Amino acid sequence: MNGPQAHWLADGRRLHLNHGPIDLIVEAFGAADECRAAYEQAVARFQTILIEVVKELPELRLPAFFLAPRAFEGPTARRMEAAVMPLAECFITPMAAVAGSVADEILEALLAGRRLDRAYVNNGGDSALHLGKGQSMTAAIAGTGNGMADRVTIRAADGVRGVATSGWRGRSFSLGIADAVTVLARTGAEADAAATLIANAVDLPGHPAITRVAARELAPDSDLGEMLVTQAVGTLQAAEVAAALDKGLAVAEDFRRRGLIAASALFLAGQSRISGSVALAAPNKHECEDFAHA
Repeated sequence: MNGPQAHWLADGRRLHLNHGPIDLIVEAFGAADECRAAYEQAVARFQTILIEVVKELPELRLPAFFLAPRAFEGPTARRMEAAVMPLAECFITPMAAVAGSVADEILEALLAGRRLDRAYVNNGGDSALHLGKGQSMTAAIAGTGNGMADRVTIRAADGVRGVATSGWRGRSFSLGIADAVTVLARTGAEADAAATLIANAVDLPGHPAITRVAARELAPDSDLGEMLVTQAVGTLQAAEVAAALDKGLAVAEDFRRRGLIAASALFLAGQSRISGSVALAAPNKHECEDFAHA
């Protein structure tokens, strides 16, 4: 595996950071000297973040316990544990929040001592945001595909600083069958963890059209072990799709009532469910999204 890599994308305004499984797109908005310094800080912090997480992987792959938080050494690992602790009444490991936690950690480095109008760190679709007073950001989201709008607008006053998407089609394993579940929350880590569990809940256990494989058969070191993860979803009846989505919506509504998320959007086979206020903006040919979320 190569060491940490940093380079500018072809547009000359977005920074690409890559190291092993971590693949980040970083963009800052503001005065040129402030942005330049912010990017330098992000690159410096990125040099060791994967090494730090790998050092604690054995413990990070173990389930969290609601009443017994663990004292991790690295700041990213601590973010991961903090994000899953409120959800630990269900099976969940800190790995459910790894992508969002890395995004949060790099965003913090980007902002340290800087004055930026806006900024984002997009870690393969799980993103951390900075919005100055009166600022807003529009993200393209995945999984709509059913006539709904494909962008979500987040404003500074919303209190949302994290966006994450989970589902069986994504890069991580899912226990459920959601095409996509996008969550808005206070941090990238919190959105990441919640999206994982909501997507897991969108399910039809035992349905013959769903192909599942033990996670360990696909990745021997997976934190999911022998749990069955979704590999294919065949044709479902409309009523079955609705039933699966309603299961996920019940979990999303519970999280929202508990203040763990701000909103979520669930998608499966052309149907959707919305929990909370998700400002889905209709596509406009004169307006481009600030970043493609997933």
